[in-house]
Amino acid sequence: MARSGLATRLYRGEAGLNIIGKRKLWFSIAGLLVLVAVFSFVFRGFTLGIEFEGGNSFQVPASVGTLNQTEDRVDQILGAQAGGAEVASAQTVGGGGGEFYEFRTAALSSEQANSVKAAMAQEFNVNPDQISSNQVSAAWGGQYTERAVLGLVIFIALVMLYLIIRFEWRMAVGAVSSLLLNLVLTAGVYSLVGFEVTPSTIIGFLTILGFALYDVVVVFDKVQENTRGITANNNQTYGEAANLAINQTLMRSINTSLVALLPVGGLLFIGVPLGAVTLQDLGLVLFVGMLVAVCSSVFFATPVLSTLKDFEPRIQAHNKRVLARRGAIARGELTPKGAPRPAGRGEPTEAEAAALAGAAPKVGARPAGKRPTGARSGRPSGGGGNRPGGAKRR
Repeated sequence: MARSGLATRLYRGEAGLNIIGKRKLWFSIAGLLVLVAVFSFVFRGFTLGIEFEGGNSFQVPASVGTLNQTEDRVDQILGAQAGGAEVASAQTVGGGGGEFYEFRTAALSSEQANSVKAAMAQEFNVNPDQISSNQVSAAWGGQYTERAVLGLVIFIALVMLYLIIRFEWRMAVGAVSSLLLNLVLTAGVYSLVGFEVTPSTIIGFLTILGFALYDVVVVFDKVQENTRGITANNNQTYGEAANLAINQTLMRSINTSLVALLPVGGLLFIGVPLGAVTLQDLGLVLFVGMLVAVCSSVFFATPVLSTLKDFEPRIQAHNKRVLARRGAIARGELTPKGAPRPAGRGEPTEAEAAALAGAAPKVGARPAGKRPTGARSGRPSGGGGNRPGGAKRR
């Protein structure tokens, strides 16, 4: 039979991807990305919005001209009336015929703000009542950030408690480390791109945590199912069982991520160019966060769990037994169950070699099922049937 394609094997959970075996590679990539993110935090920083940095905002009717032309004229007004201040950000807000251009600047005094507003009204030949001016203190952003951090700490604490009760502490550590990696990498992308940090950004960060946790729990639930009672079976190590769980849930993770990323990607790559600029902050953090969450749940969370389990004495002893058994089979010192013995030779026969290949399960392969009851020695099941000659069994 022709070998199935990758998509078919993914749907069957038989892709055979060796994720756990290459965990050092994934850890190295994760460490490199975290290093890049940290360097971006230190040397580039974040572009804070007016809610966090403080400042003034002015809204002008969009009917006065294009956004770029209006921004240039506002810059000239600020230079003349506010001691050389400049426009920090400009965007279109509103819709349905009620569009405005919003210009944000550094903090201005009340006299400077009034002078700039009057000069704008004169420059654009509009009524001063049509130009709105607001001043935002940085203290509000500080309070907002404190509450967001408090919410994050409470969320992580509850997640740890739930995972410890539902699974075990090693799975809790793997899941939380994946969440933290997700936050750091998403923040790193935000810093590198230079998008403005707004309250919508903070909301997006808190939203992606739930998505990331969902995907990790799905994988860990399958890992727990595959590793239940694993020490009683000498055919599979813990890492192999965990790797099998990843392969079995990989298609579900891909489907979930696609369903979530398509509308967010449409919002970010289609909606923003068409004018929905106010949604770009939320769209970017959701898109990057969800994408990183899927990758971290597969390539980071489960490898961290497998690494922690390798330090458990019970799992260490089990893995040694499995590897010792395979080594004995490879040297011909042990014959796998059901394989014929060598005919007076030191090397295994072809049948033994085939059995040997099955002794070490391939990556992504499903564990062999148990032998059906009543199939021993070729005797049909069914208990005590009639004996020859019509005599019943006593």
